Amino acid sequence: MRVWFITGASRGFGALIAQEALNAGDAVVATARNPKTVTDRLGDHPNLLAAALDVTNEAQANAAAAEAVKRFGKIDVLLNNAGYGLLGAVEEATASEIERLYATNVFGLLKVTRAVLPHMRRQRSGHVINISSIGGYAGYPGWGVYCSTKFAVEALSEALSAELQPLGIKVTVVEPGFFRTDFLDESSLSISPSAISDYKDTPAGAMRIFAGDHNHEQPGDPARLAKAMITLANAKNPPLRMPFGSDTVAAIQKKNESVAKEIAAWRDLAVSTDFPA
Repeated sequence: MRVWFITGASRGFGALIAQEALNAGDAVVATARNPKTVTDRLGDHPNLLAAALDVTNEAQANAAAAEAVKRFGKIDVLLNNAGYGLLGAVEEATASEIERLYATNVFGLLKVTRAVLPHMRRQRSGHVINISSIGGYAGYPGWGVYCSTKFAVEALSEALSAELQPLGIKVTVVEPGFFRTDFLDESSLSISPSAISDYKDTPAGAMRIFAGDHNHEQPGDPARLAKAMITLANAKNPPLRMPFGSDTVAAIQKKNESVAKEIAAWRDLAVSTDFPA
């Protein structure tokens, strides 16, 4: 029986993936700030442990990981899912908004990962799955600060993969596109109230309207992603980077083509800074 440790498991992707893992016969440590929200969503199950965890609280992260191992003996899959969005131009975001976002999306992920890794190292096995975003591979106007947190998750995942591979631990960073979850609702998205009029008619200003108009019209099916995550966790050799959604695949291909074109155009200047051979 595989044991999952999932953050932000009371709703959205976290709850759907937790349910699929239980359906597959796995055990799930489903965490949330209020564990009652987990049992309200998932019900009572012998393989379910609902644990209290605010990912910004390092002591709670260590306690939840210890509780998981005490109950099930191990942690096979860590799914760092907890996080939220911030909409607004980079200049519009306040220092406090930025700090709160990083506290959850980056520092929270680090605290939970550091709490779980000692158990995985002792096992010499495990799979760390970090939820990033289409915005973790390409930046978008209106999402700059949020994207920066997901770029951080991508870099951390790449480094962790190289560091943990010799210890038998795998790492995958998951990049969902726009899925029909509650991500664009107030429960998961903070909109910077300090709108600057100069940005109103720019792509950053237009994104505020776009996000509201397209809520619950996103192309991705969350239930299908949850099932796909079980397939990913079952993979013998999982990828380092796993995009989900046709929009993410298209965005990655577009950025790769753009970067290749830019390198070709500026190659001579780029390599001119080496010492002469």
